[in-house]
Amino acid sequence: MEAYSDFAKVYDIFMDETPYQAWRDVLLDILRENKITDGIIVELGCGTGVMTELLADQGYDMIGIDNSEEMLGIAAEKRSAKNSGILYLNQDMRELELYGTARAMISICDSVNYLTEPEDVVKMMKLVNNYLDPGGLFILDFNTVHKYRDVIGDTTIAENREDCSFIWDNYYDEEEQINEYEITFFVREEKELFRRFTEIHYQRGYTLEEMKRFAGEAGLLYVAAYDGYSGRVAGADSERILLVLREQGK
Repeated sequence: MEAYSDFAKVYDIFMDETPYQAWRDVLLDILRENKITDGIIVELGCGTGVMTELLADQGYDMIGIDNSEEMLGIAAEKRSAKNSGILYLNQDMRELELYGTARAMISICDSVNYLTEPEDVVKMMKLVNNYLDPGGLFILDFNTVHKYRDVIGDTTIAENREDCSFIWDNYYDEEEQINEYEITFFVREEKELFRRFTEIHYQRGYTLEEMKRFAGEAGLLYVAAYDGYSGRVAGADSERILLVLREQGK
């Protein structure tokens, strides 16, 4: 089954504890420090549009791009009247196509980890570089090899809620650096009737050194790397890294 098809319907429910507003504040700090206070920002892997809306609330002209029609459909449905100008596009980030450039691009919630071939990461970054304004920023986060190998590994996670539950079976292939997770959902449809469906997702773990090399190959300038959204400099124990890159010429 294609990732984020049926899952899209319950995605926001299970992501309700994600600290989106705190993440937005970190992104805003980086953008404003670089004098990007308005203009077009593109979010790659925007999902149901939570961060897209949060940044639109701050006055940015947002474009949200995602490979899942189902996720984009939910994003469009809940788009607020205030942010009716958000443009949502159904595109693969490896085939990014815009009509013009953007002041910045962002990609959060480990969307980049879904690119399981290093050459695809480079391809995506080259396109980002092409569509950034001179000196524009690309801010992305990614899960590290350390997280998949040493923290998650081969585990089973379950969560039970009143109207929906899931069982997450996680497997990590250290040789290939591929993390596979099979999620089985149980979603209430009426009274005591629950519908069951399963999705399988694949992500690749990356190291900071790999990402810096990919950026260099794509023509992007490395600026900084932080441990998640904490502001601390990224290190060997970082599970999620927030990477800041800059356009430096086409």
